[in-house]
Amino acid sequence: MPSRRLNLDEAAEYLHLPVRDLEELVRRREIPCERQGGRLQFLRGEVDAWASQRILGMPEARLEKYHRNATVRVRHRLGRAHAIVAELLRPAAVVPALASRTKASLLRDMVEVAGRTELLYDPADLLASLREREELCPTAIENGVALLHPRHHDPYLAGDSFIALGRVVHPLPFGAADGRQTDLFFLICCQDDRIHLHVLARLCLMCLHTGMLEQLRAAADGAEMAAAVAAAERQAMAGIPADGET
Repeated sequence: MPSRRLNLDEAAEYLHLPVRDLEELVRRREIPCERQGGRLQFLRGEVDAWASQRILGMPEARLEKYHRNATVRVRHRLGRAHAIVAELLRPAAVVPALASRTKASLLRDMVEVAGRTELLYDPADLLASLREREELCPTAIENGVALLHPRHHDPYLAGDSFIALGRVVHPLPFGAADGRQTDLFFLICCQDDRIHLHVLARLCLMCLHTGMLEQLRAAADGAEMAAAVAAAERQAMAGIPADGET
């Protein structure tokens, strides 16, 4: 299991931020941290919750910059130009007509959708962690979409990382800041917490910077929904250099 405490350099790498930017956040007391023996220490769980909430609320211009920085600084097995979202979106876990009517039933239904990947070890654990995350801060963003993810990125939660996608028949209130009801739900489950923020930032950018949401609503079936996601990711990646390029 990875360490629960990060030093300054480790936290900067985890957050896909230059060290100087992280030091400025610390100076302004905008990020949770503590000092031990004169050195900064960051609790992994607190930093992850802070970063996830920050990404979900970023304006588009800052999100584009953050996503680009995260992409060119990436250090995981999925390279810079890799279609991370399309890779992790499991076709069996794309459902175009969920009957959920409440937040509680939606979370249960999305865990059931996630189970179609045949990767979950314990659906009850995932459901509990999703509930914890929603209690901490809603994952719904503007324009009727929510980016569900568990409170903790436990490598023993699933056999591999995945993304599931559901579209409800009847939009429902999910806590979005713009007051709009939500009808599209991505569920992000990353085994490797090093890529969680990267995936979250890319999906946010795809939601805000492309026509993906409209295409998802117009799609006739799960296959069309998956194709819309793949096309949006290609658009979001346009202009970002591939591995080895400058």
